[in-house]
Amino acid sequence: MAQLRVIAGEFGGRRLRMAAGVARPTQERVREALFSILGRIEGARVLDLFAGSGALAIEALSRGAARAVLVERDARAAAAIADNVRALGLGARARLFRSDAIRYLGSSRAARDAPFDIVFVDPPYDSAVRIAPLLAQRLPPLLSENAVIVTESHTKAPLLLPFALLRERRYGETRLALYSGTSGTLRADGDAREEGA
Repeated sequence: MAQLRVIAGEFGGRRLRMAAGVARPTQERVREALFSILGRIEGARVLDLFAGSGALAIEALSRGAARAVLVERDARAAAAIADNVRALGLGARARLFRSDAIRYLGSSRAARDAPFDIVFVDPPYDSAVRIAPLLAQRLPPLLSENAVIVTESHTKAPLLLPFALLRERRYGETRLALYSGTSGTLRADGDAREEGA
């Protein structure tokens, strides 16, 4: 088992297990930048699709999110997430579903778990183009009024969603984008700015 760590909050510095060769965890510097952009997330309801290592949802819980739903299809990755949830005593705040992420979004289970304030979408890079229209169709009914959707994708095959783009950052070959269905603008030149900035 490979390891990574929680950056800050209640579990800051704690090591997380992950299934070697299965998940592609979000780099620590990218996670740190992401949570700096998100700011205060106390009480947030989080959905982590293609959860992989579970590091994004666990980081959110460490920083005060109220609850998180993690969706991961791979059995080894899901087992490592379950181990981390148990080790951190997060059983009451974190729910793990071993399922295809798109299938989960269309399920009655997702409808019961909703609404979500923050949605992390970090799919295998080669599936970004294929899943984008499915996400666009299935996510909106599950979002709270001011939800933020965070996507991580490869700069050469970006995961583009038809929501207002709030922020976009690049870290090497990784593209991090924050979308909102209710605020922000997407400029044609690709320069994302917060509305009013």
